[in-house]
Amino acid sequence: MTEDGLQAGAPNLGVVVAVRGSVVDVRFDAHLPPIHTVLHADEGRIVVEVLAQRDPRHVRTIALTPTQGLARGMTVTDTGAPLKAPVGKGILSRMFDVFGNAIDRLPAPPDIQWRSVHRAPPPLARRSTQSEVFETGIKVIDVLVPLERGGKAGLFGGAGVGKTVLLTEMIHNMVGHHEGVSIFCGIGERCREGEELYRDMKGAGVLPNMVMIFGQMNEPPGSRFRVGHAALTMAEYFRDDEHRDVLLLIDNIFRFIQAGSEVSGLMGQMPSRLGYQPTMGTELSGLEERIANTDTGAITSIQAVYVPADDFTDPAAVHTFSHLSASIVLSRKRASEGLYPAIDPLQSSSRMATPGIVGERHYALAQEIRHTLAQYTQLKDIIAMLGLEQLSQEDRNVVGRARRLERFLTQPFFTTEQFTGMQGKLVSLEDALDGCERILRDEFKDVSESALYMIGKIDEARAKQTETETETETETETETETADSHEP
Repeated sequence: MTEDGLQAGAPNLGVVVAVRGSVVDVRFDAHLPPIHTVLHADEGRIVVEVLAQRDPRHVRTIALTPTQGLARGMTVTDTGAPLKAPVGKGILSRMFDVFGNAIDRLPAPPDIQWRSVHRAPPPLARRSTQSEVFETGIKVIDVLVPLERGGKAGLFGGAGVGKTVLLTEMIHNMVGHHEGVSIFCGIGERCREGEELYRDMKGAGVLPNMVMIFGQMNEPPGSRFRVGHAALTMAEYFRDDEHRDVLLLIDNIFRFIQAGSEVSGLMGQMPSRLGYQPTMGTELSGLEERIANTDTGAITSIQAVYVPADDFTDPAAVHTFSHLSASIVLSRKRASEGLYPAIDPLQSSSRMATPGIVGERHYALAQEIRHTLAQYTQLKDIIAMLGLEQLSQEDRNVVGRARRLERFLTQPFFTTEQFTGMQGKLVSLEDALDGCERILRDEFKDVSESALYMIGKIDEARAKQTETETETETETETETETADSHEP
């Protein structure tokens, strides 16, 4: 017998004393399990996690699975360990749930280890103090909204404006050109979205260097609350053990806060402002601070952010903003005009866009591009009412530059080749800056706007213009010959 009354090797058993939805109170007579310990009931069918020790005999737990069938008096087994996530090379190209079970109908992955999802952020001594730009190969992002390697970017946009396509393209570029790993974490995702994303990734050929983990919308709040921690444990393995760069995509970070709010309410905590949990800042920081750039590698995160009722003063939005180093705003208006990726350059911003980080030339160019596009936005009303002819020559030049810049900042994606028939283009930052600079210097004043649409480097515009002119001449000649042959 040990000090707490347990026989060596005997399981620590408890009894359910109360079940209130997802909150389960359990009594242990021998040994009280620590916070975050996972308990099993009903032969492992029901899994709960200890969140509070109420007194020397009782713990309050939150269910990670549905609690149908759980009743008072049922026996509960203490696993003696926290929730664990699978890590290792075997998890690549697979899809998991919060418990690490494969949900892609394939056999369990071989050669994996299990690690606790509750891990501390890397200490300051291990963090990299250098600010590095994370190149995506997407012109409009690299030029106007540069992302930080090891930083966090927020992706704001409604349905159908190209969030998933943009995420898929970034995964493609990350895998192909940074030799990194991508991890997609779906928090409160619809099962339809998860299934579509899996098919898209498989079709785009990026699945072999990718891991997906989902906590679906219909699952209990405890499960949705822990799926982000499980994804970060996987990401930390690739960063710390394999020394690889990781791109972590989270959709949607607001649903993590929402799940925490539900858990807090069920646990009986007093809510703070607008009904959110009093511990929201701590919980979000605990997750976000683990996303970091260290001496062995970096976890760069792109997070979809839902803003409740478009209110940017909502506590959930305010707390999320404080962690982000870049905000990418997708515009439905630009999407309707066919300007893909539909990123609004005037609403999007990045903390990396300073002369000290990106350099004087890049900073000055980005400012000039924004200024030109802002002037064009102001002139649009006059053009709509009076026409382009009523503008001064200087304003007409501004409009011409802005329209050419807008079209040059579009880009054909590798992940949409099968739909558009256009070959995807990866454009280096130097080529993107060179193109913008030459447009602003009016080098392409004589080139039609359409020649700059959906190209990679700027030099492709002249080749496209020549090709279009040749096709037009051929068509004209054919029409003339047809007309001549019909003459009596």
